[in-house]
Formats: sequence, C-alpha cells, structure tokens
Amino acid sequence: MRQKDIRRECEELWAKNKYYVLSKSQKAYLEIREYLKEKELDVLYLNEKIQEARDMKESKKDFRNAILHIWGYFKKKASTIEKQALFNILNEYMEGKNNQDVVIEYINTLLKRYPNEYLEKSILLTGEKYETMA
Repeated sequence: MRQKDIRRECEELWAKNKYYVLSKSQKAYLEIREYLKEKELDVLYLNEKIQEARDMKESKKDFRNAILHIWGYFKKKASTIEKQALFNILNEYMEGKNNQDVVIEYINTLLKRYPNEYLEKSILLTGEKYETMA
C-alpha cells in the first residue's frame, strides 16, 4: 500500500477516534497527534495507540476537556439555554451526580439539532465499539 493511502487511512481512523482518545488522556491524544506528523505512518501502530487509550481508566478531567472541544462545534449555533443545560450536566458529571452517558446523550441531542458530519462519525458520540481499519 502506498504511503499516501496509509496516511489517508490513518487520518480517517484518527478522525473517528480522536475525541474518544482525548476523553481518556490528553497526553495520549497529544502523542498520537505528534505521531501523525511523521513522514511514514503505520495503521497498526496507530490502532495500538488508540487501543492503549481505550484501556485507560476514566478521567473526569480529560472527559470534560474532550466535551469542551466538541462544544466548540455548537457554541455559535446553540442557544443560551442549551449551553447552560450542557454545562449543568457537565458539572453534575464532575461532581459524580451522573455519568458520561448522560453528557454524551445531551451532546447527541445537540447534534440532531445542529448536524455535523465530522462529529457524527466520532465514536465517543456514536458509542461504536472499537473498530480497527484492517
């Protein structure tokens, strides 16, 4: 396979998984981002790195960070009430009063109202099980 095709495959895989990885570990996210700047890429290596992130324990701080990144896609469109609702749900999550599913469910509500093709493929939001690009 040509390096150009490998790069495209890696970029597609990363696009689906980047917010999921960010929700687990900002450090892992930044490492993968650096790796993707390399001249030669390897899909199996990228898969391995994503899998390592998947196996990490939940990090409230990193999950919150990922949600705030995703919020960036909505902030110009969403109403003040929608923004307040998200931040209330997120704060409740940080305080342990709800879980990630509640936050993701609300983000998906926003996504239905304000479609975004890129976010619609994000496994953090789709809940898709790990998918390798073999």
